[in-house]
Amino acid sequence: MSFTVLLIIHGLLAVALLGAITHQAASVWLPARKPAGSFVGRFRGVGAAAYTNGIIVLYICTFVFGSIIYPEFRINIRNIVEEVGQHAVMGTFELKEHFAVVGLAVLPAYWFFWRLPLADEHRRARMCLTAILAFVVWWNFLVGHVVNNVRGFGA
Repeated sequence: MSFTVLLIIHGLLAVALLGAITHQAASVWLPARKPAGSFVGRFRGVGAAAYTNGIIVLYICTFVFGSIIYPEFRINIRNIVEEVGQHAVMGTFELKEHFAVVGLAVLPAYWFFWRLPLADEHRRARMCLTAILAFVVWWNFLVGHVVNNVRGFGA
């Protein structure tokens, strides 16, 4: 498969993951107080536990596709970005790499605390682990787009 196709698949997986983790985080941190009638209320009123396995699968798949395209980035794209003096962009990408691994390491605990039936005493742990994963996913998604825009897709 070409680098472009793999990058597109990686991006589509990332968008699906972003949506799932955002729904779950909103429902945990800002639960709907009344019957969901508005768009925001329905967005916050989802069953958070139903997203757990999907988030784990999407995270792992996104991570794997990112790992497959990473050598192409490291060999061909990184040098160009550094040559044009975009060191801050490369620094944020370095953080992206580290955050991605932290997110991967958090997944077993995340699964453990979200498994059914949900124990009420683990509510705070679920909130914190979901917030960590949401931060990692949002950071990685935004940084990935910035780096792609600096280099230019297909350029």
